[in-house]
Amino acid sequence: MRTANHRIALGLYRTGHTRSLLAGALDLGVTDLDTAFNYHQFASHRTLAAIAGDLLPAFTISTKVGYFPDGHDLDPARLRAAVEQSAKELGRTPDAVLLHNPESSAEGFTDACAALLEMRDAGLCKDWGFTTWDPRRLLEAGWEIPRPDVAMVRAGLTVSAAVLDAVDELVDRAEITELWGMAPFAGNADDSIWQTVDTSTFLVSGQQGSALQAGVATAFAIPDVTRLAVGTSHVEHLAEAIGGSRLEVNTERVTEYRALLRERATLSARAPSRKDQ
Repeated sequence: MRTANHRIALGLYRTGHTRSLLAGALDLGVTDLDTAFNYHQFASHRTLAAIAGDLLPAFTISTKVGYFPDGHDLDPARLRAAVEQSAKELGRTPDAVLLHNPESSAEGFTDACAALLEMRDAGLCKDWGFTTWDPRRLLEAGWEIPRPDVAMVRAGLTVSAAVLDAVDELVDRAEITELWGMAPFAGNADDSIWQTVDTSTFLVSGQQGSALQAGVATAFAIPDVTRLAVGTSHVEHLAEAIGGSRLEVNTERVTEYRALLRERATLSARAPSRKDQ
């Protein structure tokens, strides 16, 4: 798999908002920043502007709207207010605004997409789209939406066959041409499992990389994404992820893995439960 278009984004979910981290990211060539209206206890945007307002013009900033202090809501008026507040607090227009986990309120998905498209056309953002942890509920909703500029989904070896298949269907149904990934290690790259699973098996032979780097490379291929949001508070970890984004993945091995994953899921679904025995 070609790596020329692979980009690492600094994800700010549960990540320290520090100037040193943002400056270090820029020094490494990371110019994509991913945050959300509700991150950092609903203070991510104004915190970023306060600690590094002079650095923000150097970043391509994606943010998300949909979560509010009283819960999840896709009401178009609330979404617009959140987008306007986000731009005001950042001191600039976000490059991309994504609906945040719309499957949590799937019945409002169509109207919310239309609202974000209107906001994009009004200049409140450059691109619009949505991010989903599990798109299966969206696919069940029977919606009709305009084609989004971008979508962001879970990526990597922790994603189930059912979710990966749903992502494939989502890409076809919504005519998505720009797909981003997130959570390559399910939020915990320090889990001991990453030291026991040989992630290098997915790499084209002859390449050298750590287990984390091979995991990052694989996440770009499962599913096929162009940008991967990586959450870390340490510049050295971000540098390691960048190294992983440059590794080449064996596409045949990925195809075999997904076929085996799907087969295992099918067998598990057919197996009788204990209460049936």
